[in-house]
Amino acid sequence: MAGARKNAPPREDVLVAAMEMIAERGLEKLTMAALGREVGMSSGHLLYYFGSKDELLLRTLEWSEGRLGAERGRLLTRSAPARERLDAYVDLYVPDGHRDPHWTLWLEVWNRSQNADDDARDRQAAIEGAWHRDLVALLAEGVSRGEFRPVDPDRFAARLRALLDGFSIHVAIGLRGTDRAQVLGHVREFLQNSLLADT
Repeated sequence: MAGARKNAPPREDVLVAAMEMIAERGLEKLTMAALGREVGMSSGHLLYYFGSKDELLLRTLEWSEGRLGAERGRLLTRSAPARERLDAYVDLYVPDGHRDPHWTLWLEVWNRSQNADDDARDRQAAIEGAWHRDLVALLAEGVSRGEFRPVDPDRFAARLRALLDGFSIHVAIGLRGTDRAQVLGHVREFLQNSLLADT
C-alpha cells in the first residue's frame, strides 16, 4: 500500500481531474471508482486520501474557488472605475450557462452540507466570506469616490449576493426563460437603479 501511495498523483491532479469530469460528464458520473480510473488509483486509495466523497467534493470546490479568487483579485485590483470592476465581479460570479461545472459542484456541496460537520461548514463559510469581503471593499471604495450612492457596503453586498445567487441557480440548473444574458441585464438594471450616483 505504501508503494501505491508513493506513486499516486498529487492531490491537486485528482482535484483537476474531478473538475474536468464534472465539466465533461456531469456530477452524476463522478464516482470514486470512475475518478480512480481517470487518475490511475483505486477508489480505496481515493478514500484514503479524502476520507469520503463529500470531502473530495468540498476540496475540489475549494481548489476551484482558489482559482476564481485569484482571478477575482486580478479583476478588482485593476486601475479602473469601481463600476467597471463591479461589472467584472458580477460577470465572474454568474455561471457561464446550464451545467456550469463550478456552479454544479457548488450546488452539490451546499446540498450535502445539511449533514456536514462544523469544520466543513466553516470551510464553506470561508468560501462565501471571501466573495463577500471583496464585494464590500469594492462598494466602499465606490461610495468613497462618489461613484456609488452612499449605501451601507455590507448590507448592500449581502442583498446583491442574494440576488446573484438566486439568478445564478436559475442559470446553472437551466431554468427555462433565464439565461446568462438575461441575468446580466437584470443585474445591470438593478445596479443602475439602486447604486449608481445620480448625475
